[in-house]
Amino acid sequence: MQSFILLSSLLAFFASAVYGTALTYKLGANEKSCFFTFVEQKGAKVAFYFAVQSGGSFDVDYTVVGPNEKVILDGSKERQGDFVFTANDVGEYRFCFNNEMSTFAEKMVDFEIAVENEQRAQLPSKQGTSPEQTSVLEESILKLSAQLSTINRNQKYFRTRENRNFSTVRSTERRIFNFSVIEGIMMVTMAGLQVFIVRFFFQGARKGYV
Repeated sequence: MQSFILLSSLLAFFASAVYGTALTYKLGANEKSCFFTFVEQKGAKVAFYFAVQSGGSFDVDYTVVGPNEKVILDGSKERQGDFVFTANDVGEYRFCFNNEMSTFAEKMVDFEIAVENEQRAQLPSKQGTSPEQTSVLEESILKLSAQLSTINRNQKYFRTRENRNFSTVRSTERRIFNFSVIEGIMMVTMAGLQVFIVRFFFQGARKGYV
């Protein structure tokens, strides 16, 4: 029963120590959009992940700016990114996506911003529970959290690959259809041209006999 209470306390602590936002945003052509998160504690870890799911060449420009307008991360024409940095200042952090390079193509961008305050749980001591047991349980929770994070990232990666492959298949289908239509039109045109040429020769031969 005490182990269950300790486990519940640790789970509640880690759930409250990490908070984040996962969104899917449709970035229009020639559009720049920014999203904000507020870091309340200096030294907190900030995780930033994004992936372009569809549109154009599956690339986008991005910028991460700190409270003092200092550029922390930036890149151009990237398909996806996965970063973790330390927030050295308390305040509002800005995460921007820029699609001004595209004239017509819209981009569907999946992204996640998570802030983790690195604190250690201060659990009250309980009868019959040694510090070693608490430490082992805490390490198990940390390993489980890391494994879940890895699984989550792998799922996002495979989702991105699936969307891109599906987009490639649809593009190939459209090209095959367009090629088939053009080929059919060319065949009909050639057949009509051949009929016209044959009739022209026969009409010329009849006029020669006359």
